Amino acid sequence: MGAFVIEGGRQMRGTLVPQGAKNEALQVISAALLTDQEVRIANVPDILDVMNLIRLMMDLGVKVTKESEDTYCFQADDVNLDFAYSEEFLTKCRKLRGSILLVGPLLSRFGKAAITKPGGDKIGRRRLDTHFQGFIDLGATFDYDEETELFSLRAKEGLHGKYMLLEEASVTGTANIIMAAVLAEGTTTIYNAACEPYVQQLCRLLISMGAKIEGVASNRLTIEGVSHLGGASHRILPDMIEVGSFIGMAAMTASELTIVNPHIEEMAMIPRAFERLGIRTEMRGDDLFIPAQEHYEIDTFMDGSILTIADAPWPGLSPDLISVMLVAATQARGSVLFHQKMFESRLFFVDKLIDIGAQIILCDPHRAAVIGLDRAHPFRAATMDSPDIRAGIALLIAAMSASGTSRINNIEQIDRGYQNIDKRLNAIGASISRID
Repeated sequence: MGAFVIEGGRQMRGTLVPQGAKNEALQVISAALLTDQEVRIANVPDILDVMNLIRLMMDLGVKVTKESEDTYCFQADDVNLDFAYSEEFLTKCRKLRGSILLVGPLLSRFGKAAITKPGGDKIGRRRLDTHFQGFIDLGATFDYDEETELFSLRAKEGLHGKYMLLEEASVTGTANIIMAAVLAEGTTTIYNAACEPYVQQLCRLLISMGAKIEGVASNRLTIEGVSHLGGASHRILPDMIEVGSFIGMAAMTASELTIVNPHIEEMAMIPRAFERLGIRTEMRGDDLFIPAQEHYEIDTFMDGSILTIADAPWPGLSPDLISVMLVAATQARGSVLFHQKMFESRLFFVDKLIDIGAQIILCDPHRAAVIGLDRAHPFRAATMDSPDIRAGIALLIAAMSASGTSRINNIEQIDRGYQNIDKRLNAIGASISRID
């Protein structure tokens, strides 16, 4: 198990190029299973979750060629379906949440798929009902073995288009159902669909492969099934969650950063949410500039009451950034209530922040009140464990702002979502040592 040793209190100055979006990569790579022709994907992030999915694809018999540092070609012309039911495959799926995205393409193209409960962050219940109900609506039969925790799906007579109203606007659920529907017979309408940029990007890739999808960027998608899909080329967007993490990091360490071409138009509420915390940003051409701020002040509502920041379905604030925004608020001037609606365990990491000097009241599993210290009391150095990807980066940000030397264990969680984060930050003035 690896660790970071961080010398805190250093200001950074320089330029960062955001990695490709993790969540988009998991979707578009899985989509390569829908065709026997070559799918070329650029700007693939070199992070654990994505590399583990690529290895799973290779285990299934998909031919994978690495063309450059961040560009891969996938050709699924000889898929080994037997391996998809092997214990080795299912064991690997247990360790990767993104493996659920293989089910839609396999079911759509080959008429069957199986998976165990996938792994991922321990941030509370993450049910899969939306995925499976969508597959059932398309005509698949579903079976769950409680003893082995194996989910099995079959479509002996093929999948057939249908109108469906999703119970929740699940991003991966929407993506999975889209991939199942593009080869289904007839018309599928998905209402209350997630419309995040990553889902939009998946739709654009599928359209370039020959799919017929209308309503992209809305919460109502209409898909006319086609008999087959061809090859295509695709470029993944910059990771908006990493961009948001860098904004929070710049504020906490009073650093001056430039983020290269983050596609700010795709980030919806994210820049505005940081602005409500008093963190200034400005566009310089296509790049996002964050000036060094010794002090920043949390906004209030118009009537002067304490600000509440809450996550919401897109284009609302992504739940993945609540952890970063919360830690950034600890050194602001003022108070704010964070409401994390989706996951009941994501805020538990605040105990670690309280231990190093943060003024936080954990109201319940979903809400935390932060009293900003305005840098009057810097965090104390400490040894901490990273519980999940986003809490891990939040703890790293806290350690970078603390006085003294801190250690963060279980950094594999951070590596799942952030590419070479130590090397990239050290290049602009941080002091982070990796211990294997």
